[in-house]
Amino acid sequence: MSSLTHESMTNIHISGLFTRLGQTLHVWRERARQRRELARWTDRDLHDIGLSWSDIIREVEKPFWRP
Repeated sequence: MSSLTHESMTNIHISGLFTRLGQTLHVWRERARQRRELARWTDRDLHDIGLSWSDIIREVEKPFWRP
């Protein structure tokens, strides 16, 4: 028989929920930071990696929650 009570199982579920929420917020902040940085790149930087300004604009204009 399991020694987990309903209360302890609920706490585990809530803890997991907060963990996933924290991970999601971290991904969103990092994505927004990367897009801000990308918007500051020069023509030479873009040329070096083979991207055009239209590629950059398309990426930078995405909302932070979209990959």
